[in-house]
Amino acid sequence: MKTAMRAKDAPRLSTIRLILSAIKQREVDERKELTDADVVAVVEKMIKQRRESIAQYEQASRKDLADVEKFELQLLGGYLPQQLSDAEIAQAVDAAVGEAKPTGIKDMGKVMALLKPRLAGKADMGKVSNLVKTKLSG
Repeated sequence: MKTAMRAKDAPRLSTIRLILSAIKQREVDERKELTDADVVAVVEKMIKQRRESIAQYEQASRKDLADVEKFELQLLGGYLPQQLSDAEIAQAVDAAVGEAKPTGIKDMGKVMALLKPRLAGKADMGKVSNLVKTKLSG
């Protein structure tokens, strides 16, 4: 934050302040100090919000607002652990499917329950969900 202040980088500073504000708000709401996993969850939620906003702004032909959200999305992504490759995600999904022994698409929740703690912050859970759905229906 200090680096952004010294560089007079207003967009970066604003985004960093948003992150700190969201973390502080969750700490106040839950009356506890957040763990690293909790902070990652806060950042992931902010990323999801940005993706939804970008889609809505682009649908409304508001490129200026979409560009701001894209910048924030890129900056937020830098605060997450390194993302897993598609091959690593597929391997984790295969392992979870092997453990859960699902009988069909109705057991998708069991598989996702195994994957969520393993992949939280390291993979886009929407992408993981689609991969599990494909595996179980195919």
